[in-house]
Amino acid sequence: MSGRPRAVVDGLPQYKPGKSAAQAAADHELQEAIKLASNESSYGPLPSVLAAIVSEAKSLNRYPDHRGQAVRDALASKHGVQVDQVTVGCGSVGLLQQAFMAYVDVGDEVVYPWRSFEVHPVFSAIAEAEAVTVPLKGQSFDLEAVAAAVTNHTKLVILSTPNNPTGTVCSTKDLKQLLESVHDDVVVIIDEAYLEFVTDESVDNAVTELLPHHNNAVIFRTFSKAYGLANLRVGYAIGDVEVVGAIDKVALPFLVNGLAQTAVLASLEPQAESELRDRVEEVIRERSRVSAELEERGWPVTPSQANFVWLPVEEQAGPLFQQLESMGVVTRPFENEGLRVTVGTPDENDRFLDAIGSR
Repeated sequence: MSGRPRAVVDGLPQYKPGKSAAQAAADHELQEAIKLASNESSYGPLPSVLAAIVSEAKSLNRYPDHRGQAVRDALASKHGVQVDQVTVGCGSVGLLQQAFMAYVDVGDEVVYPWRSFEVHPVFSAIAEAEAVTVPLKGQSFDLEAVAAAVTNHTKLVILSTPNNPTGTVCSTKDLKQLLESVHDDVVVIIDEAYLEFVTDESVDNAVTELLPHHNNAVIFRTFSKAYGLANLRVGYAIGDVEVVGAIDKVALPFLVNGLAQTAVLASLEPQAESELRDRVEEVIRERSRVSAELEERGWPVTPSQANFVWLPVEEQAGPLFQQLESMGVVTRPFENEGLRVTVGTPDENDRFLDAIGSR
């Protein structure tokens, strides 16, 4: 045995990324395959953003700004908050890991609904925390049960809304009620990685509706999904100055690279915002089309507010995943629970629908 890793590492659950299209094609001896497994954008970076990234490539020999101050300034201006209420990180998932590092000691409790984002149990195990999972009600969060699960030992409550993988959302009203029932010394993380795709009118702007009234709330967002920058790994958090400061203290040096910072600044320009609206509208149209077609064919579909659809097919998830992959369509199975399918381009979605057929 080389070295002496921590005991917790031996039994650590590992995050499993979606299989690549190239690997799926090779496994099944296909000429090519498409990947609808990781909720990436199928459209690439916004055109104006790509141009800015290319122009910045000449600076790859230099370290980026450690704090990403220009990005913080731009995000604070966009959201109407103080600059010290904003931090940036390696995607929203990187910021979540920083929150664990900043707040969670061995034996502390972390409360989250389940099924939800797969890194929640991983980060809880790494921190040697007590993961307190609250079952979904239908395919949605039961926020009353979440509030009831909070004790004097709870350090974090984590809510991904829209939820991954079910695509369901929490209304702003329900989030307010939860925050009002949770003590101020419990940090409530509201992870809005898929916010741009939300059309549900019960969801308001959490920055203006929640943060001014609850210092223990912090909102995570990302440029990986709607903005098409998953490869650059950049997200941000908005919250109380003390919460943001604690998250900042445990950041690795130069965590957000220079290309990512350039891409974010370009993404916040008016031209890019216009490009983003057009892209998001197409994804939403395709989400509706794919969902309706699946329902017409007899498949169970949970109404989604994200850039993916969730089929709660339970024990059929594994065989269905294998069937689709053998036909060159890579999706994301959750064994004995369901299948998550990213909304791709119209052509990709047609290929998925052709492959899945009728139930």
